[in-house]
Amino acid sequence: MKRFNILILSILTASMMYAQVDKTMVTKQADAAKDAGAALKAADTGEKAWKFDGVIGLNAAATGLVNWAAGGKNNVNGLAYAKLHLLYHKDAFAWETNFDTDFGMTWIDQDEDPLQKSSDVIKLATKLGWEFKENWYLTGLAAFQSQYANGREYIAGYNPVISKWLAPSYTDVSLGIDWKKSVSGCDFSVYISPVAGRIATAYVGDEWNKKYSQERINATGELGYDLRRDLQEKYGTYKYVQNSTTGEVAKEWRDVRAELGLSLKGAIAYKYKDLTLGTTVALFTPYQGKGFVLESDPYFHYSNLNRHFGNFDVDWDFALSYQFLKVLNVTLSTSMKYYNGTLIADKNGIEKERVQFKSVLGLGIGYSF
Repeated sequence: MKRFNILILSILTASMMYAQVDKTMVTKQADAAKDAGAALKAADTGEKAWKFDGVIGLNAAATGLVNWAAGGKNNVNGLAYAKLHLLYHKDAFAWETNFDTDFGMTWIDQDEDPLQKSSDVIKLATKLGWEFKENWYLTGLAAFQSQYANGREYIAGYNPVISKWLAPSYTDVSLGIDWKKSVSGCDFSVYISPVAGRIATAYVGDEWNKKYSQERINATGELGYDLRRDLQEKYGTYKYVQNSTTGEVAKEWRDVRAELGLSLKGAIAYKYKDLTLGTTVALFTPYQGKGFVLESDPYFHYSNLNRHFGNFDVDWDFALSYQFLKVLNVTLSTSMKYYNGTLIADKNGIEKERVQFKSVLGLGIGYSF
């Protein structure tokens, strides 16, 4: 009996020791599993904070004619372009930058003005957002657009300058709400800002103005011509002011027009294998009213050329690119604009606000990434 009791005691002791060891092992395994879960959660899932994509390229075309009955001239067209998109997105912060630019020249086999500019665009936009709710961001935005070189109107005998760097240019600064969402590789964005500032410039330096004003005077004999005033009129950077004593209305010439208004923007970006598509639309309307009228001229509103709330400036861009054989690229891009206050002359010389449209279809060397 004594030996039996000793045996039972030994078995119970061994069982307790095994249970303690087993409990320790289970605890260690649980801790290990917990650590592994945390490590897995922190591991790289393939979604990188930085994303950089876009398309760059050079399109060219040449036309050669020999004894061509239908007429025409030999010509060569070249266009260099870049559309770049940089995105940083980590936790609740997103920073997105877009840079679109192109510059094109055309050579025509003729004695007068054989080399002509065909395209010239600079567009830079950046926005920084904080995600306060899924897909919704409190966002600050800044954008700038202008051109590189002088633009000319090519007419027989004389080609007047009609634009330049910073004449015109448009700078937008705003604070608003941005909605972003990605669906099946397609990125959508809608932005609204009730606090948006737009600065339009028709900046012309003294020396530049003197040089090109004299160029026109020499060509046309139009003494006293001032190109600065011409560009400020064309791009609407002046404002109407009324003399408090006489009641007379005159234009106050300025290089800069600054406005506070409402801004709406939308964007779609899509990439599938070698196909890249992107489109953006931007609307802006100033908060200012229609201006004032005179008793002697009650039907004319001195409103700085229709720049009042409800009349929208419009920018709509579309770009489609397909890359094949690794180095060749087919691109189609269009731009449509309408700016209140920007005057464009028709073939009869009548100036008014008009819809501006440009399309470019090209085949050349390009790279999408």
